[in-house]
Amino acid sequence: MLNRREFALRSLLLGGATLLPRALHAQGAPTVFLSTQLRPLEEAQKVREVILKGYTGKVDFVVDEPSAFAVRVEAEMKSGKRSSSLLGALHGELQPLQAIGALAPLDDLAAKLSGRGIPPALMNLGKLGTASQFYIPWMQATYFMAASKQALPMLPAGAKLDSLTYAQLAQWAANVQEKTGKRLLGFPAGPKGLMHRFFEGFLVPAYTGGVVTTFRSPAAVTAWTEFAAMWKHVNPNSTNYNFMQEPLLTGDVWIAFDHVARLLDALRQKPDEFVTFPAPAGPKGRAYMPVVAGLAIAKDAPDAAGAAAVIDYLTRPEVQVTTATSVGFFPVVKAELPANLDPGIKLAAAAIQATQSAPDALPSLLPIGLGAKGGEFDKVFLDTFQLIVLRGNAPAAVLDKQAEAMQRIFTETGAPCWSPDPPSTGACKVI
Repeated sequence: MLNRREFALRSLLLGGATLLPRALHAQGAPTVFLSTQLRPLEEAQKVREVILKGYTGKVDFVVDEPSAFAVRVEAEMKSGKRSSSLLGALHGELQPLQAIGALAPLDDLAAKLSGRGIPPALMNLGKLGTASQFYIPWMQATYFMAASKQALPMLPAGAKLDSLTYAQLAQWAANVQEKTGKRLLGFPAGPKGLMHRFFEGFLVPAYTGGVVTTFRSPAAVTAWTEFAAMWKHVNPNSTNYNFMQEPLLTGDVWIAFDHVARLLDALRQKPDEFVTFPAPAGPKGRAYMPVVAGLAIAKDAPDAAGAAAVIDYLTRPEVQVTTATSVGFFPVVKAELPANLDPGIKLAAAAIQATQSAPDALPSLLPIGLGAKGGEFDKVFLDTFQLIVLRGNAPAAVLDKQAEAMQRIFTETGAPCWSPDPPSTGACKVI
């Protein structure tokens, strides 16, 4: 006869992870939690000593580089000698593991956690393009916009920050310029800025509904044409900006887009002077690039029930808030932020929540499967920006030429399409 632990493990392997009382896992060997995230020593210590402090079971938190992580999980699967049960990694690091059958389905666990308020768009990412749940969202970061409150009276009539469109952003920037005589919209288009992520995760998918397949579509021509027109109201120093928090603090920019980590200093130093909100929406939706870390369970894990219990714990609202305050990754669940939370972190968390819960939210993932060609992929978008927006070349001709460079990358790597492009058989193709 099976004991309770054996029965729980068999249930998970047959039908998905099963939540059990944590007391069941408090004895015996610890649950091995292998993660590519929170690797720095200080962050790993906070996981062990702060974030997991309230968990009554035993957890061995082990970190590894993404490349070594993938090799280790695959080697354990092939050898049948598994040590890792719980896997924490980015979406793009977990997807290849599902493709080789290294992850257990988590449909039962996902159903039990349905009341946590994880946005459907994020949960859907955890299906990795299949009908089953293969990871539960754990924590996230993303990009959003921040603005000085001085710019708010100049919003276009009827415009609301949380439902702003690209057309309204352009009009807002024009209004600010007309009122102040200055171009006060800013983007991180400097040598070390993250401008390529704006094009890959926000502008292009918001207009076209895709990134690669729609790269040279008529909708893409419209996107670049309208962005080039908007650029007339953008601070010309944007091509030198790497972090937008600095020009926001100096007042050189009143409206800005950037990654949360590159806006946070401004929000924390002067929280009463800024507002935060999602990036604008285009014709296809409010595209945004989620940097999502997920929690998966290795197939045939030695402690699958313990891993499920840790996932349950880490996705509790109070633990998600502790994670945000401890290591700067933000909640994926609906969580009430404490009154004494740093006001700057509150501003960032509010923008992330508004972004992911927007009714027209359209997640556009980080590139997957490009390996060493990732930099070349980014360069295609930056070169397109240079040629169309900064040099004034005709968008259609530029996109046709750059599409050739884009297609070479996918032909050489064999990388399939990722969301929001539709799944592909073999290498993704520019239509």
